[in-house]
Amino acid sequence: MFYIEIFIITFILSTFFALGGIGSATALVPILDMVGLNFNFAKAIGLFVNTSTTITSSIMNIKRKVLDIKFAFPLAISLALTAPIGAYLSKFIPEYFVKSLFVLFLFFAGSMILFGKKEKKFNFTSPFIMPVLGGIVGIISGLLGIGGGSLLLPILIMLGFDTKKVAVAMSFVIPFSTFTAFITYLSFTKINWILLIVAAIGAILGGVVGNYIMHFHLNQKQIKKIIGILMYIIAIKMFFGLI
Repeated sequence: MFYIEIFIITFILSTFFALGGIGSATALVPILDMVGLNFNFAKAIGLFVNTSTTITSSIMNIKRKVLDIKFAFPLAISLALTAPIGAYLSKFIPEYFVKSLFVLFLFFAGSMILFGKKEKKFNFTSPFIMPVLGGIVGIISGLLGIGGGSLLLPILIMLGFDTKKVAVAMSFVIPFSTFTAFITYLSFTKINWILLIVAAIGAILGGVVGNYIMHFHLNQKQIKKIIGILMYIIAIKMFFGLI
């Protein structure tokens, strides 16, 4: 029954978040922790799910020739190199502090969805900033078990990088950080492979269903608002669980 429960959770979350064009791992990790999974295992699932769902988008963007490889490559490499560092650090950092950081991240992500405006505020598009930002976000994403796109996207746009170019690049670079971090979690986390595969299948199917439903002209702005509020609710519940 627990496998069915995990499948339903990942399927529903992935379907709903796909309607808003957002990855579900940010909400999936804390929810799996709340239903009783080991926190590191929940993060490993989140990373594996993120890899599985974003790699398809990467392949499609490459085939459609809309991806700027020169722009995305420095981010991909820096994320791939530093995400395992964040994942390995979680072995030594008390779970309380990692969860506290996750609460802050959820409030940040929810606020960006509800109130953030994807607009240029500076004109700082130096190529040297890419590996630096990728390195910092890589460590955070590895530590929390998330992709990091919800952190990188608004920062790069705010600095002055082209919105469409950044959005396409995210689907390419995220699998690099999530897969290398996932491999790192394998080295010190007990993995239930059946449960992991069940969650991945639920997430992939949910993403397909969500993308299909999205074509029926749903109000994506309203869905995003609901997702933002949901992130606030999860953050508040997680915060009270730490008290």
